[in-house]
Amino acid sequence: MPIPEDVTGEEIDKDVRQELQSLPKTLAEDVAKNLVMVARLIDEDPERAYGYSKIALRLASRVAAVREAAGFAAYAVQKYAEALAEFRAARRMTGNVELWPVMADCERGLGRPERALAMAGEPEVQKLDKAGQVEMRLVAAGARRDMGQLDAAIVTLQSPELASNSVQPWTARLRYAYADALLAAGREDEAREWFAKAIESDKDGTTDASDRLAELDGVEFVDAFDDTAAAEGPEDSDGAK
Repeated sequence: MPIPEDVTGEEIDKDVRQELQSLPKTLAEDVAKNLVMVARLIDEDPERAYGYSKIALRLASRVAAVREAAGFAAYAVQKYAEALAEFRAARRMTGNVELWPVMADCERGLGRPERALAMAGEPEVQKLDKAGQVEMRLVAAGARRDMGQLDAAIVTLQSPELASNSVQPWTARLRYAYADALLAAGREDEAREWFAKAIESDKDGTTDASDRLAELDGVEFVDAFDDTAAAEGPEDSDGAK
């Protein structure tokens, strides 16, 4: 797969660059460039990101950062078994627990929510930082919902982090998940309140809380362009009426 000329490989995190120092210089540069492409494309074009991750994996499968990147790329295209295998490999290499929540979410993706819940109760969770623990809570709540346990999902999300007025990187997603669980349980008024709180904390637009709240309030969005076109009537093939 082609690498754009503006990609040098120097864009990667310094810790990853240090890991790649175990490789011959030219090989390390090639791997770095492919990892840059994974990071660049994983949100907007996950299929291409997955393709670059496979190249990096073929070149340097013994590098933990490569296995982790391959895991996230596979996760992005919903290849959960493959993602889980890569995350497990990365964890064996590093001993880090930071991948524990996404590993549990892979179990959910594979239709095994009970395994995700079991992981939520393992000692590894206590070793996670605050962001990781919140992520694990979100995964556990999702697993409860997968199993039809709506009330348990709501209780799982009730936490000091949810109640806090402090806005953290995870706040919008946590509030959104809580609102969505409340709505699924038929608690519409509470759901409306928490969707509004999610909007307050979602400065980057990472959720569609505003759309969900508008939907609850009965607001319909109309495409003005389509309305204009309809009012003017159909056009013939050369654009003239």
